Amino acid sequence: MTDSTAPSPRAVGVRDVAARAGVSRQTVSRVLNDHPEVAALTRERVLRAMDELGYRMNNAARALGTRRSRTIGVLASDALQYGPSRSIAAIEASARAAGYWVSAAFAEAGNAQAVVSGASHLIAQGVEGIVVVAPHARTLEVLDALRVDVPIVTLHSAGRGSRGLSVDQVAGGRLAVAALADAGHTRIAHLAGPADWLEAESRADGFAAELAARGLPAGPVIEGDWSAASGHAAVGAVRAAGVTAVFAANDQMALGLLGGLHEAGLSAPGDISVIGFDDVPDSAYYWPRLTTIRQDFDELARRAVVALVGGADAAASDLVPVAPELVPRDSVAAPR
Repeated sequence: MTDSTAPSPRAVGVRDVAARAGVSRQTVSRVLNDHPEVAALTRERVLRAMDELGYRMNNAARALGTRRSRTIGVLASDALQYGPSRSIAAIEASARAAGYWVSAAFAEAGNAQAVVSGASHLIAQGVEGIVVVAPHARTLEVLDALRVDVPIVTLHSAGRGSRGLSVDQVAGGRLAVAALADAGHTRIAHLAGPADWLEAESRADGFAAELAARGLPAGPVIEGDWSAASGHAAVGAVRAAGVTAVFAANDQMALGLLGGLHEAGLSAPGDISVIGFDDVPDSAYYWPRLTTIRQDFDELARRAVVALVGGADAAASDLVPVAPELVPRDSVAAPR
C-alpha cells in the first residue's frame, strides 16, 4: 500500500536550476526572459539544467515579471470551414516556432457582441497581439470600433482594412478563369460562395474582371454556401446556363458539382470542365483529379505572427497579398 499522506514532490524552481547550472538566480531569470546580455555558453548551461531537472516555466508568473505572456490570441468565426480552420492550425504552428503559445476564442459570425466579448477575453489573458480570422464585413466593422492596446491583424478579410493580411483573392479568381479560357472555353459560369463572405465577393470580382479583360461574355453566377451539397444542387442551373466550364469558389462545391454532373450523365471534363479553389488535401483524389487554385496558408500565418511579435523582422513586403497558385490536374480540358 502507498502512504496517501506522503507529501507531493516539490516543484522544481529557479533556485534549483541556478544551483545545477552554477549561476545566480538572476541569470536564470534573464535566460527565461530572453535577455540579450547572457553569454551563449551560459544560456546553454541554464537550458541544459532546466531539461535535466524537468523545469517547467510558469507563463503566468513570467508575464507578471516581464509584462510579456509570449501568447498570441486568435479570435475566429466559421472555424469549421476549411480556410479558417487551416489558418488557425498554421498560426499555432508558426507561433510555436517563434516561441509563443496560442489562446483561442470563437465568436458567432456577424455577432458584434460576441466579437467584442471574444476580444476582451483574449486581452484579459494578457495576449501580446490578436489574429482575427474575419471572413465577414460585419466583423471588420466591429474591430474598427474597438479600442485595444495590443496589435491586431486580420486574415480571410480579402485584404480589407489597414490590418488585413491575405492571399490575393481577386488574382485567384482571375487565375481560375484564365486557366479555363486558355483551354478554349468562352462560356464560363461561376459557382460562388455565400454573399456575406468577403473572400467570396473578391473571387467573384476576379471572375468578372478576367472575363471582361479577355472580351468574353459575362458568365452566370450561381450562389452556393461552400458545401459539397450546394455544388451538387447547382447542376440544374449549370446545365440550364449552357456553359462548358465552371469556376467553383471552393473545392468542396467543386466536389459536389462533379458528383452531380456524373449522376446527370455528364462527364468532367468531357462535357463540362471544373476548377476549384483552396487545394484541399483531398482534391488530388477527386475523380477526375481537381484542377484548383492553391492558397499558401502557412505563409499567411507566418506573416501574421511576424506582424504581431516580429519587431524588426516585420517587413512592409509582408503586407503585400500572397500570390495564389494554379494547380493543374485533370478536371479541365478543351471544350468539345
